[in-house]
Amino acid sequence: MNLFKDKNQPLDWDYDDEADTLYLSFGPPRPALGIDAGDGVILRYDEKARELVGLTIVGVGGRLKEYLKRSA
Repeated sequence: MNLFKDKNQPLDWDYDDEADTLYLSFGPPRPALGIDAGDGVILRYDEKARELVGLTIVGVGGRLKEYLKRSA
């Protein structure tokens, strides 16, 4: 399985402040299967192309705040 067929694809991202969720797409966003990887991380997988096309990270701002508290 080749997860990243075209490594030259631009990274597209969007952050939803209300939901504290970061959406990352490798190349233009496209329909994909969401696979729950646990801990608020969802892998976006294109079954037809058999490649990873993005990630969704829930609670990214909260995670950063917790990390900064522990690092201080």
